[in-house]
Amino acid sequence: MSRIFSAACCAIFVISMASTDAKAAYDVAAGKVTYDATCAACHKNGLLGAPKLGDKAAWAPRLGQGIEVMITKSIKGFQGKTGTMPAKGGDAKLTDAQVGNSVAYLVGQSK
Repeated sequence: MSRIFSAACCAIFVISMASTDAKAAYDVAAGKVTYDATCAACHKNGLLGAPKLGDKAAWAPRLGQGIEVMITKSIKGFQGKTGTMPAKGGDAKLTDAQVGNSVAYLVGQSK
């Protein structure tokens, strides 16, 4: 029984560390720079139905999808019921990492 308990504790620890590493993979400071340069054009004032930065009610259903889904939709573009997310915010020069960092920044400001 104690081996099973030890194995379960180790598994929980490994899973929790993987989650922490995934969150740490995003550079929120760099995300703010990308947000200011590109994303704020829509997310500051809600253009095209974009959820505004810091609007917890508007972000709640999106946060429930998880950050990876939100990043994928932000990279590829998405047409939702209430708005449009152009691929890479309309700036094809952005890297996937820049988009991911920006989404992480938006999420952090909107929880």
